[in-house]
Amino acid sequence: MKRLKAFLFPEINLKYLVRVGLVAAVAFVCFSWVLIPFRIHGHSMAPTYQDGQFNFCNRLKYLVSSPSRHDVVAIRYVGTRVMLLKRILAFEGETVEFKNGQFFVDGNPLAEPYVTGALDWNLPPRAVAPGYVYVVGDNRRVPMHIHDFGQTPVNRIVGVPLW
Repeated sequence: MKRLKAFLFPEINLKYLVRVGLVAAVAFVCFSWVLIPFRIHGHSMAPTYQDGQFNFCNRLKYLVSSPSRHDVVAIRYVGTRVMLLKRILAFEGETVEFKNGQFFVDGNPLAEPYVTGALDWNLPPRAVAPGYVYVVGDNRRVPMHIHDFGQTPVNRIVGVPLW
């Protein structure tokens, strides 16, 4: 009982204040620059990520590696508080197009097992500009004009979802 009381009502001294300050500083740095918390708004990444889910954006992943095809990334829209969650499908210099709902890279169909129930999206071929990647959401069950997708600068990629 004495231990519980000491845990719930600790003696406030310099050692205690230093520990609380260190924990607060580490939490501030961690959740401001390393693991940015975010809530998913919208259905563009369904069924992979659902509207209302909570996650963290891991900003450390691309410090040691480069983005890969099929990576789900958080893209800075406004600051780091408003981000889009999309999947990378093509890189600079590649030609992309949609034909009857199928995505093509350099004329070859791209296998996308995470896409279910795609509509007949059609988009003429276009080259991905230098310094850009081509991103699209997983939910292709909505008309193309409602969906946000396309080329985005690589430097706007903030990180990846933690899970």
